[in-house]
Amino acid sequence: MVFFLRHPFFFFFFFFFRILWKPFGFSRILFKVESCRISESESLTLLVWTSQIQKLSRAPGIFLWDQRKRFSVMPEIETDQRDSALFSPPSNVRGMTKLDRTAFRKTVTIPVLKVRKEIVNKLMRSLKRAALQRPGIKRVIEDPEDEANRLIMLDPYKIITGDSFERAELSILKQLNVNPQISKYNLELTYENFKSEEILKAVLPEGQDVTSGFSRVGHIAHLNLRDHQLPFKHLIGQVMIDKNPGITSAVNKINNIDNTYRNFQMEVLSGEENMMTKVRENSYTYEFDFSKVYWNPRLSTEHSRITELLKPGDVLFDVFAGVGPFAIPVAKKNCTVFANDLNPESHKWLLHNCKLNKVDQKVKVFNLDGKDFLQGPVRKELMEQLGPLSKERKHSVHIVMNLPAKAIEFLNVFKSLLDGPSCNTELLPIVHCYSFSKDPNPAEDVQQRAGAILGISLEACSSVHPVRNVAPNKEMLCITFRIPAAILYKNQTLNLENHDDPPLKRQKTDK
Repeated sequence: MVFFLRHPFFFFFFFFFRILWKPFGFSRILFKVESCRISESESLTLLVWTSQIQKLSRAPGIFLWDQRKRFSVMPEIETDQRDSALFSPPSNVRGMTKLDRTAFRKTVTIPVLKVRKEIVNKLMRSLKRAALQRPGIKRVIEDPEDEANRLIMLDPYKIITGDSFERAELSILKQLNVNPQISKYNLELTYENFKSEEILKAVLPEGQDVTSGFSRVGHIAHLNLRDHQLPFKHLIGQVMIDKNPGITSAVNKINNIDNTYRNFQMEVLSGEENMMTKVRENSYTYEFDFSKVYWNPRLSTEHSRITELLKPGDVLFDVFAGVGPFAIPVAKKNCTVFANDLNPESHKWLLHNCKLNKVDQKVKVFNLDGKDFLQGPVRKELMEQLGPLSKERKHSVHIVMNLPAKAIEFLNVFKSLLDGPSCNTELLPIVHCYSFSKDPNPAEDVQQRAGAILGISLEACSSVHPVRNVAPNKEMLCITFRIPAAILYKNQTLNLENHDDPPLKRQKTDK
């Protein structure tokens, strides 16, 4: 220990971290080193270091080297207001299950800077870092003592005294002849001034997860509450409505998605019960009854990614089309689209949205089971697309199968789906099949399961794109591959280890 106290590097790092830690609220961790004897060479080294450090140490609380070769510390400024509880709601709201907005009133003391009203606008541009930013609070208010002045509210986590301003801020204050002296102001906070996560953290039992995020579907906030949050569900729903402009209804999923129609039962937690909604995604508009169809706003990027893979003139078969988030953007690219969904409500809104987005002449819509759609309309169209005249065809054929819970099981339908001689490999359909995986290696898992259904190995001739993390240890992925002719056509032979299809490279998207 004596060695480290005497060693020059100890003092260097001591100075260095003392300066760095100050802005982060660690200023209360102080040390005193009394009567350290050092050699003449160490003293010279320290003087060089301290001369450099003094250029950085203009804030209070920096150690100084005195003639008695002893470190002392300047008096610490009171930092009670830097407590993280400063902007927390009152403690008496803990356990509240019915929202009482009046219970969130609280008075806090914050720093303010007094300035002449004519320079406020010019000064605020330079004090963005230091100014207080709270919901519903004006950062500039009138000075009750002098109508010619204004008070700029400052962030108590960043500004304690005039020395807390950064060099650039002090420079502009000097240019505008503003005294950096800080005054105190008692600010009354109300429910409107707290963020949703602050409110929920104060209300829910300590240490439990707080729900502050949700999926937005038009005017609807779709939550997925955990069991410990259910006693507070109506309060949580109301807070989501209050704190998110445009949200007028909050719902909670109360069962898993039905694999047949891909919808789920929901409970309205707060707000209106109207589930008819309109959403805007990637420049396209969709209208539907959210309680009766499947819609996931977190798939917006994936919808764009697939759309970008197709070129004008290409053909898309959308086996589980929903209300059209793949079909409509692709049709807008002058592609031919065959879109299907088993859910009668999805089929209805798919037709509606095709007209709404002016692509109803480019999309053929079906209301069939996925297997029937593949064996019927898809088979018929592929026989024409891949027939004798296919050598002259330059467009691609894509098949999208977005039913992650079961889509892989439908791959079996492609076995011997077509009759006659096979077409050229580059003309064979490209499949984009979605799946969930809880495996430690999800990409390999999806390849193996898809390959097992088809009876081939897909490791060398497919790409797997991670779509999103659905839950802890559960991933959603998209496997893309070209269907081998030996699988697609009857009376074809297949080398299960090495068929001739080249691997598909994962195509990148700007998003």
